[in-house]
Amino acid sequence: MKILTRILTLLLSAALLAAALCGCGGGKPVASQTADPTGTAGQPEAKSELTIGISQDLDDSLDPHKMTAAGTREVLFNVFEGLVKPDTEGNLIPAVAESYVIADTGDTFTFKLREGVRFHNGGTVTVGDVVYSISRAAGLETGEPLIAAFAAVESVEAADGQTVVIKTKEPYLEFLSYLTAAIIPEGSSPADGLVGTGPYKFVSRAAQENVVLERFADYWGEPASIEKVTFKVIENADMLVMSLKSGAIDLCAHLTASQANELGDGFTVLEGSTNVVQAMYLNNAYGPLQDVRVRQALCYGVDRQGILDLVADGKGSILGSSMYPAFGKYYEDLTGLYPYDVEKAKSLLADAGYADGFALEITVPGNYQFHVDTAQALAEQLREIGVQCTIKTVEWSSWLETVYQNREYQATVVGFDTSAAMTAQSLLARFESTSRKNVCNFASEDYDETYAAAIAETDEARQIALYKQLETILAEEAAAVYIQDPCDLVAVRAGVTGYRFYPIYVMDLSSLKIEG
Repeated sequence: MKILTRILTLLLSAALLAAALCGCGGGKPVASQTADPTGTAGQPEAKSELTIGISQDLDDSLDPHKMTAAGTREVLFNVFEGLVKPDTEGNLIPAVAESYVIADTGDTFTFKLREGVRFHNGGTVTVGDVVYSISRAAGLETGEPLIAAFAAVESVEAADGQTVVIKTKEPYLEFLSYLTAAIIPEGSSPADGLVGTGPYKFVSRAAQENVVLERFADYWGEPASIEKVTFKVIENADMLVMSLKSGAIDLCAHLTASQANELGDGFTVLEGSTNVVQAMYLNNAYGPLQDVRVRQALCYGVDRQGILDLVADGKGSILGSSMYPAFGKYYEDLTGLYPYDVEKAKSLLADAGYADGFALEITVPGNYQFHVDTAQALAEQLREIGVQCTIKTVEWSSWLETVYQNREYQATVVGFDTSAAMTAQSLLARFESTSRKNVCNFASEDYDETYAAAIAETDEARQIALYKQLETILAEEAAAVYIQDPCDLVAVRAGVTGYRFYPIYVMDLSSLKIEG
């Protein structure tokens, strides 16, 4: 029962992640959800269509094992499924797998596959498909993992026709949350077509225009209600609102407060939590930002509540480090570390040799109006301490290349999420010095050593303490100017029901319905 307690508490938090994990470990299998494997029981007469506005196009590769953009994962969540998947309460529930067992040693994961799960191409999922998918993600053949966390995989084998055993190199209980990674047909790649097992199947994509999904009639679980969903790419924030008003789109998430306020009757605006860490991320390897005193000065020079009041009508949760409140037991409240203090900020800048301030360019993806608005508010505030900010808005594809991949920037305002793995670790992993996701070029031996110890730790209490220590290091070293976990505002046209918020950045189409 020790491992049962460990896993049950591992992925839950005091806020959104509050329900019990669906059992796991100690040799006790997780109970399967009741499902009709043919997907025909109670199947609705779905003749409806829905158009959803999105502010960015999908990644060009559309590879479910290589996805980097949260917006891509948000859409493809409906197309691909893993051995397990998240629910709205933050639980990991069986999906392609019917049940699973985690060994007491914490390094062996045994999955029994659900019978009758079909791919969108009509094929039935086999152990060979699962072994291939996990091996591909782990790079067992190439030596290059497609998903960083899968570097922990030592082996994946079929024990029999319905059972797959995954072994990690070391005890790694949190690895379960990464097994939401897509199961795809053996030998396939996205170049062969996007084939998953989710409630919707991929139909087409017109770059910078739209993505079309269609209800999958043979889905193993409860079938979706809406027959066809078109995601329309509208990068201009004003056009998004106009498209809602005109009836060109029926639903749009991640609106700013000002956008939502422009909508009149005929819409419901739902409020949830975005579950991202919005910050002004700093290139710690750039000029003045190499000095921790300069980075700390920027933190003192920002009035976070003022920003929330200005850009979000006061909605949202102020953050002090790279963890948001939904991960309750892992969350360390560090919001008081840098109270708004202009004189303290100026003093630190003077000590660092920048008594007259310096120029700072903030690169922002222009398709996210919320981040643009936040950057503008930051620029106004930082002018008070002598930092002259210029805002450079770029297209999303350009941001991915220049900022995220090449790290050719000074500062940027975006929000980072958990990369679809519901673990506190995933929010902290990107600051490890060798991480491919270390967009801040943050380098700290103390952080690296503490991170390694946290990942290897098998005692929950000690691991939580190490996670909080990591958060404290990031805050004290001012790796970024942490701002908020924004309120997520979703505009839904009258008659569209069933929208559900998740504790990760996804949009679940299967629950949506069109009434009347």
